[in-house]
Amino acid sequence: MNNVLTGLDFLREYRWKELKGYKLGLLANQASLDSNLNTAREIISRLLPGQLKVLFGPQHGYAGQEQDNMIETYHSEDRTLDIPIYSLYSETREPLHHMLEIIDILLIDLQDVGTRVYTFASTMLNCLRAASRYGKKVIILDRPNPLGGEYLEGNLLRPELYSFVGSYSFPMRHGLTMGEMARIFNHVFELGCNLEIIPMHGWTREMLWNNTGLRWFMPSTNMPIPETAFVYPGQVIWEGTNISEGRGTCRPFEIFGAPFFCPEVLIKELEPEATIGCCLQEYSFRPVFNKWQGELCHGFMIHVLDRNAFQPYLTSIGLLRAVMKIHEQDFEWKDPPYEYEFKKKPIDLIMGDVSIRNELESGTALSIIKEKWLEDLKSFDDWRKPFLIYS
Repeated sequence: MNNVLTGLDFLREYRWKELKGYKLGLLANQASLDSNLNTAREIISRLLPGQLKVLFGPQHGYAGQEQDNMIETYHSEDRTLDIPIYSLYSETREPLHHMLEIIDILLIDLQDVGTRVYTFASTMLNCLRAASRYGKKVIILDRPNPLGGEYLEGNLLRPELYSFVGSYSFPMRHGLTMGEMARIFNHVFELGCNLEIIPMHGWTREMLWNNTGLRWFMPSTNMPIPETAFVYPGQVIWEGTNISEGRGTCRPFEIFGAPFFCPEVLIKELEPEATIGCCLQEYSFRPVFNKWQGELCHGFMIHVLDRNAFQPYLTSIGLLRAVMKIHEQDFEWKDPPYEYEFKKKPIDLIMGDVSIRNELESGTALSIIKEKWLEDLKSFDDWRKPFLIYS
């Protein structure tokens, strides 16, 4: 029996009758399932026949069909319901007027992974902006943060680096649910959106994914298992470099490396704080797509041994620091574009603070880099409290 009812489960059991008579839109994807593995689309169209007028899909597509970043998806149609499916990762990343004019309420049911750069939060923000502009109500069907709601990690995103991979000054591991982020967005950007959250029941902030009793549904194609989400707040930084983050393997983000890696030398260079709660297994792989496609890469697979002690962002920054020192001649920062930003360095957009790249380039100790974000984390933790939904 599940410990947690998601917002979709609660809608299905208790709240669906409140939507009778309204024309509905739904932003969802392949992970928008209830505890019985029924899709949000199926549940809404069955309980409220004829009321679902339009579907929207985030990055990777409504069906989750696209693997890589910067691969746009096309608009299509749901042939069974005879309604349009609009991609919000296409020529537009915000619903346009003609997409919303046929509905009264937009339901959003997306599974976030607890990391600032995951683009579903930006897609939700764009929907809140559009809904406010065109006078539509938004209902968020909330889901767990798989990394829990207590643990925060990393520097706060600086406003000059706001982008599609960072829509507000959250830390890298933000400890918020989609519903809580929606409340923050509505407040800080003064959207005035008619916003309602259908909360989860049974979820508390200390819960990591394995405590929820819920089945893991891949929210994107390179997030195959919960372990991926646990390393992602750190391992995503490799997207801003010429190091493979494991795309094109069976375990993206847990596996990483490059043809020029010397794993045994890198291990010796790591500061002890970088390996707390995890084990780095030397690992070789040959990506079938993305960086170093078809080439033999040497590197590591991260095994998380203690989810409460593991600090994914700190670990990956420590690894990056070692790589930059040991492989100075081969290591490179990736050039733009990255997620619709064509001038700023991808690594700066991902890390959210240019000073971190500068400190890494100057060889600053990992402990000093971490120390600089601790005070901001404490301030953020206090600031977010009025927006929290769960105890």
